[in-house]
Amino acid sequence: MIEFSVVDWSAWAPGLASKQDWQAWAQAPALPHGEDTPALSEVPAMQRRRIERLGRMAIQAACWCEQPDDDGQVPLVFASRHGDVARSMELLDSLRTDNSMSPTAFGLSVHNAVAALYSIARSHRGNYLALAAGRATVEAACIEAYGLLADGAEEVRVVIYESPLPPVYAGFADEPDPYYAWCWRLARADRPGIRLSLGWGAATADSPAAALPHGLDAMRFLLAGDSRLQMAADGQQWTWQRHG
Repeated sequence: MIEFSVVDWSAWAPGLASKQDWQAWAQAPALPHGEDTPALSEVPAMQRRRIERLGRMAIQAACWCEQPDDDGQVPLVFASRHGDVARSMELLDSLRTDNSMSPTAFGLSVHNAVAALYSIARSHRGNYLALAAGRATVEAACIEAYGLLADGAEEVRVVIYESPLPPVYAGFADEPDPYYAWCWRLARADRPGIRLSLGWGAATADSPAAALPHGLDAMRFLLAGDSRLQMAADGQQWTWQRHG
């Protein structure tokens, strides 16, 4: 089991832009929907034009969790189950039709592209990484962040972001997949904040699909004040608990 404090958070989804919006949503959660995109005014227009909707959401959430004294050094963990898979499908479609692939589109399709775009746009010089771990992506990201805290980092920002799967993959979806992104600013458990623990063990069966994707349910758990959240996936039972 690991423990840490969430000392700050931010989030963006269609129709949910402010902390007040998210606090109200957590009391009556529903799948976000809409076509709006974050303004991302923190990023210069020249760079912003290269960033697709999913990347804008993730980078917006990361920017809103910045602090004036960060100095571009707070470690970052970007985590998404599928990343920008829609862009990857466009590239595969180009290959299928014997058309040339865009080098820029290829470079922006890799899983760490969003983290790299954030690093360039915000002059971030600290450690960053990108990961994917199926339905347990949030848990894997927090374990990675905990390791960075144990190595001496004062804080770590975890950025979770997702988007709908392309139609060709729809048959493989095991949970709803709306657009959303959120960021938790994590510190050691003795720091003021929302103190959480995360434990895990063997599970005999996966949890059935819920009304919310697990990544969004984790955000609801944080905001709604629930004492416990459980999810089983890939043979592991994950248990979140709130303390204090």
